[in-house]
Amino acid sequence: MRAISLPASPSGHAAPLTHVALRSDGLRLASCSYDGTVLVWDVSEPAKPRRLSRLRHRRLVNAAAWNPSTPELLATASADKTVAVWRIADDGHNELVSVLARHTDDINAVAWMPDGERLICVSEDGRATLWSALTGAFLSEVGSHTAHCMAVSVSVDGLVATVGEDGMVAVRRPGDGSPPGAGAGAGAGAGADAGAGAEADAATRYYDSSVEGCAWSHSGKVLAVALDDGTVDLLTSGLEQLRTLAVSDSAARAVAWSEDDTALVVGAYDGSVHFFDVHGDRTHQVHDPRVWPRSVSVARGIVAAGSFWNGPHLYRLSDGARIAEPGAPNHGPNALAVDGGELLIGCDSGTVFAVSLTPDHAKATPAVRALPVADGPVLSLAARDGALYAGTYAGHVISLRDGHRRVSAQLGAPLPSLCFDGDTLVAGTYNGELVVLDPLTLAVTDRRTAHGGSVKSLTALDGGGFLSAATDRTVAAGGVRARTTLWEHGNLVNAVAVLDGRVAASASRDHTVKVAAIAATPGPAGPSWQARSVQTLLGPDESVKCVGLLGDAGAPVVLAGSYDFGLYVWHVDWDSTARTLASGRLLAEFSQGLSCMTPLDDRSAAVAGWDGRILVVGIGADGTAGVRRDWQIDELAVLAGGREEVLTA
Repeated sequence: MRAISLPASPSGHAAPLTHVALRSDGLRLASCSYDGTVLVWDVSEPAKPRRLSRLRHRRLVNAAAWNPSTPELLATASADKTVAVWRIADDGHNELVSVLARHTDDINAVAWMPDGERLICVSEDGRATLWSALTGAFLSEVGSHTAHCMAVSVSVDGLVATVGEDGMVAVRRPGDGSPPGAGAGAGAGAGADAGAGAEADAATRYYDSSVEGCAWSHSGKVLAVALDDGTVDLLTSGLEQLRTLAVSDSAARAVAWSEDDTALVVGAYDGSVHFFDVHGDRTHQVHDPRVWPRSVSVARGIVAAGSFWNGPHLYRLSDGARIAEPGAPNHGPNALAVDGGELLIGCDSGTVFAVSLTPDHAKATPAVRALPVADGPVLSLAARDGALYAGTYAGHVISLRDGHRRVSAQLGAPLPSLCFDGDTLVAGTYNGELVVLDPLTLAVTDRRTAHGGSVKSLTALDGGGFLSAATDRTVAAGGVRARTTLWEHGNLVNAVAVLDGRVAASASRDHTVKVAAIAATPGPAGPSWQARSVQTLLGPDESVKCVGLLGDAGAPVVLAGSYDFGLYVWHVDWDSTARTLASGRLLAEFSQGLSCMTPLDDRSAAVAGWDGRILVVGIGADGTAGVRRDWQIDELAVLAGGREEVLTA
């Protein structure tokens, strides 16, 4: 497994923050990042966070948890399939105590048992496992989900709650068989205890959609779960419903309790941190497009939240006032598009860089423009006739046309995909919707739920209609109102591409790419699409994130980028599936996972990685693929001169 190798930023992280964890005394904060590091901050003066230590994993770090009885112990959970236990020293000389290895998939979250000696780890493979933290020994399996297990929380008396993308909330006691309620903590706020039912050693509850966050109250009496419909349910330990908090039109992602259990803080995909009292009344709301609220933490009257920038956000619990904020953006590329001879690169910073493309991609220094499209991350791009359209994490479509900037209404969820269908613009959302917009006004003209999960990728088909790929494992074709499933993968589908309207390819978390010939049959409700000669391409060792097709439909060349940092190429032989199965080679390696890809013409494509590297890949007359251009996003920012174009609202 290759390790992430990004230049260390002296001021913070080099990529967005995935998780924040305040120590219970409020003096230390651990922040985790896509850059493969954990930073430990001294927040004894909250307005002046001071970095103490940098801890490294081989891959992105998803979570951290401080030990409840030994304050200097910190557990960190990573996509390198390990959990590390560290002894944190104030002088920066930290000790790696143990490594819990090796799990079968990325570790999404970790929580200590009350004894401070055992850890619960939950993984992308759906399992929740119990480990001896100091020896690294596996102890037992606590439970499992049928999809990714996303979060875990342990109550003061040892009840383990897990939640997952299968919609299940599970409560179990992995301990010594002590009776329910033994050892429950005292002193909780009256609000959290009110109405709590009897505790249970095992219980399950199911929701219709993904559940990605959970947190026990400090009393252990109430479990808060964050739901995809934008609400937070407060449940008894037996998972009986006490109350529902209406948080947002976007998914609620993370939740944390105040120490007296009288208040909750919720992070939602609307780019806001929401403050509630335990009775369900909203007390404050902080909106900042830079905030990535997939994680929130509370201690000693301080609230920490994750960020797309280089450090954590800190707020005052009592009134939501900002205490500290990160100092610099990250330009990690998330989306690519082409229009008018320019390559458009949408970044975490909200900037879109427009890079001039030379004939045959000759190695001349390009002209670069910096377009200040959004205040938060640009997740998707589309372009036509000189107009640029960006889908944002905050759930807006933003258009730039003739120097004028227009912003749509909030569409209810982040927008990871955009494409044109004839004269209309289609946005795919995190909640599985297809939203149709007028390109001139950005008014919504139609919308429907088309997938059972996030619509990760859209690409237009010749003559109308489009392909879609989603986390429900399917690839579909057609219009907004009439769609046909072409094939399924063994896991979520990250991207889909088309060539000449006759060949489609998809990239999946199941480590494969599928490619097939596609055709439409006319019908009274519109064309019905079919796939034939579906072939499976192997090569990457991890999730495949982006895909592209070059050449001609009779002998297509497939490009795909993976979380294993590799860019792969295959030559499809329609007459010999066995030959295609054994084909494929590594074309280039990045320093971080690959993020996105777009065709420039029928023989070349642009490819971007989260390390900021941008390649132009082309195929020669003999069909051989090679790298023609190689840029770094920071170099392009310098070429833009540090000057952003002025846009008129």
